[in-house]
Amino acid sequence: MRKEPSILITGCSSGIGYYCAKALQRDGWYVIASCRKQADVLKLQAEGLTCVQLDVSSTESITAGLSKTLELTGGTLDALFNNGAYGQPGAVEDLTRDTLRQQFETNFFGWCELTNAVLKIMHKQQSGRIIHNSSVLGFAAMPFRGAYNASKFALEGITDTLRLELADTNINICLIEPGPISSEFRANALRALDANVDINSSRFGFQYASAIARLSKPGPASRFTLGPDAVYKKLQHALTAKTPKARYYVTFPTHLMGTLKRFLSTRAMDRILGRIKS
Repeated sequence: MRKEPSILITGCSSGIGYYCAKALQRDGWYVIASCRKQADVLKLQAEGLTCVQLDVSSTESITAGLSKTLELTGGTLDALFNNGAYGQPGAVEDLTRDTLRQQFETNFFGWCELTNAVLKIMHKQQSGRIIHNSSVLGFAAMPFRGAYNASKFALEGITDTLRLELADTNINICLIEPGPISSEFRANALRALDANVDINSSRFGFQYASAIARLSKPGPASRFTLGPDAVYKKLQHALTAKTPKARYYVTFPTHLMGTLKRFLSTRAMDRILGRIKS
């Protein structure tokens, strides 16, 4: 029987998931990292991580990935860190139903399905921690990010509901809400924009040119960008604190938006958020 606590992490091919998987393993956790692509699974295994294939947009992949995880842990799981997601840029009026559905399949429905499956295990063992990696865009909507905004707003709502429903158990569920973090997020968003938005037929040509320039820019997204270690510090607390917080803000923009939301009217917030570049 393993003595170290076990955790399943989704979206470990790069960025936050990759860093946190490595850091948790270093700090004594039995980490089961997961990736959508088999090539990334093999890469992480070669680096010494225990890794399984798990694509949160596929029920079959969730079932197979969790089954393999439980084989490795002996049927128990102390924690789940839902992290695998992407951002679909685009004006709402330029997003098709299929594009919106694809965003929700990965960022919301898959997370809910995996969480519910893990909850069955945690109820049986009468303990557990579930951490959802949300975003500042989970409570502050910004233009030309509607699909991602909506998926993260939905995630926050269902997490708040689960927290209430789990109040009579020893299972804790938390949200981490990062702002700009060094990762492959912008590169993946640029690919999603190119694949799913017909820019040439949109009335937002100028804004899309700005978005492409922003997403293509090398280096940090802004002067407030932090490394994934900033997220890891919050994750550590969420996993180990006797009473974890419901929400963990990461980066200055998240703290700022959280404060402004408390004190400003909706119209005042709209004036601020509307000036943010697409």
